[in-house]
Amino acid sequence: MASTTVNVEKTISKLRWHLLPYLMLLYIMAMIDRVNIGFAALQMNQELGITPSMFGFIAGIFFIAYFFFEVPSNVIMHRVGARKWITRILISWGLVTVFTGFVHTSTQFAILRVLLGVAEAGFYPCIILYLTFWFPGKYFASAVSIFMCGMALANIITGPISTWIMDNVMWLDLAGWRWLFIIEGAPAVLLGFITYFTMIDRPDQAKFLDKDEKEWLLAELQKEHEAKLAQVPANKWEVFKMGKVWHLSFCYLCYVIALYGLGLWMPQIIKGLSKALSITNIGLISTIPYFFAVVAMVLCARHSDNTGERRYHGSLPIALSFFGLIGLTMTNDLYISMALICLSQMGIYCFVGTFWVFPNMYLTEATAAVGIAIINSTANLGGFIGPYVVGFLKDMSGGSTTLSMYFLASFAIMGTLSVLALGKKSEPGVTDASTPVAK
Repeated sequence: MASTTVNVEKTISKLRWHLLPYLMLLYIMAMIDRVNIGFAALQMNQELGITPSMFGFIAGIFFIAYFFFEVPSNVIMHRVGARKWITRILISWGLVTVFTGFVHTSTQFAILRVLLGVAEAGFYPCIILYLTFWFPGKYFASAVSIFMCGMALANIITGPISTWIMDNVMWLDLAGWRWLFIIEGAPAVLLGFITYFTMIDRPDQAKFLDKDEKEWLLAELQKEHEAKLAQVPANKWEVFKMGKVWHLSFCYLCYVIALYGLGLWMPQIIKGLSKALSITNIGLISTIPYFFAVVAMVLCARHSDNTGERRYHGSLPIALSFFGLIGLTMTNDLYISMALICLSQMGIYCFVGTFWVFPNMYLTEATAAVGIAIINSTANLGGFIGPYVVGFLKDMSGGSTTLSMYFLASFAIMGTLSVLALGKKSEPGVTDASTPVAK
């Protein structure tokens, strides 16, 4: 029996400090190598002859490969363990990013974007699944939001670093955008080797937990597992038949379209607001929305955990993005536009900080390996749809982003409505969708 004298908050704090900073670092590197294409485009598009439509296609094709390989990747991770599989993912995507610095045609670049999707497939859902091995439902939203800070921090870091490299690093007669990929890809390879020797697969292997803390944590996780097990298919492949999984996939698709449609085009949107901005200025300005986003995300998720309310914390913030994106079509003022971009990013990030509580309510450990991958891989098709349609509409409208912002705003409001449509009643092991399983 687990000790009744366990200090729960101290135990959860230990989990956060021992696991989340390193996972956040890995996610920072993943996002840098995924979104740096938006800054590389400021030089690369002209050199390789890439049009707005082509750029949207090439930026988004990453997610097509991601879609096909994500479910198998998560299943393998569940079988072989996070330590080995995350190591493989890190090393392979780092090498592909480095090789991207040596392409000479748009076709070669598109091929490497596909390979990057194959290499990185499974990283994000593997980490979400990994967190379910460690954090009880009551503390899950806060854990995910802290991990997700890596996405915002990556966007804060990527702009200044990428644009500085492009302006100042031109060694061996290679353009700055090439060194951007080479320099930013190398750390992922190094972190892959570090991960192999430092990552802990399961709580029962955690030396940083005392015996009674470990017993309490394993008992809590087992209690949640049993609460869900009676109502969830035992065969993980049966998850494909669960309507709730496909509903959540659509919720997340709306978020991803808004996230990448705005994020990958933001440097070029900012560039269009003022001709006086240098590439370095654009990189610095692009960090501002993410400072607001990361603070809003953590506060929203913490409030959701403290109150136990999930549905409105997940649905209402992204409605703010709807108003922000519509507002962008009504002004060309740099300061007003940046305020609206900040509002949009805050809403988008608050959504994801709470969203992953929902799959954790409905899926057991075995079914989560497939269910989380289905949700993430299907929704990440939005990473192709968003940037591509933004580029297509921009070409079609002679360079204007008005239609593009309407397109992104429509998915932001659909994200709100689809989460609200989950209803108050939850499924396995709970009586209300706002209440975590097995408190």
